[in-house]
Amino acid sequence: MSFLPGTASLLDELDKKLMVLLRDGRTLIGYLRSVDQFANLVLHRTIERIHVGNEFGDIQRGVFIVRGENVVLLGEIDDERDAGSRLVEVSVEDILDAQRREQEARQEREKRLAKALKERGLTYLPDLTHDDLF
Repeated sequence: MSFLPGTASLLDELDKKLMVLLRDGRTLIGYLRSVDQFANLVLHRTIERIHVGNEFGDIQRGVFIVRGENVVLLGEIDDERDAGSRLVEVSVEDILDAQRREQEARQEREKRLAKALKERGLTYLPDLTHDDLF
C-alpha cells in the first residue's frame, strides 16, 4: 500500500500488536482492530503496562477504545526485542505499590519546590497542560 498521510496510514497497522502512549501517561499494548478518520482506535487483548524504574507490571484490560486526540505515540511491538528487554516483570500488586510510592515521592518533591519558590516570592504551577489553561 502506498503511503497516505494522516490516519489512513494506520490501516497498514491493522491486526498488529501496538504500543500506545496516552496523553495521561498510560501505556497500552494491544492488537489494533479498527481505526477511523479521527484516529480513534479499537485495541483488542489490551494490557496496561506500568513502568517504575526497571520494573513493570501488566494489567489485563480487554477491548479498549481510545479517542485519537488522546494518543501521543503509537508504534508496533517487536516481540523479539521485547523478550530481550532488561526490565523485570513483577506482580500487579507490587507495581501498583511501587507506582504509589513514586507518586508520593514526586508530590513531596513538588511540595518542597513550591515552598522554596514561595519563600523567594515565586509561584509554582505543577504539570500545567493546555486543557488547564482554558
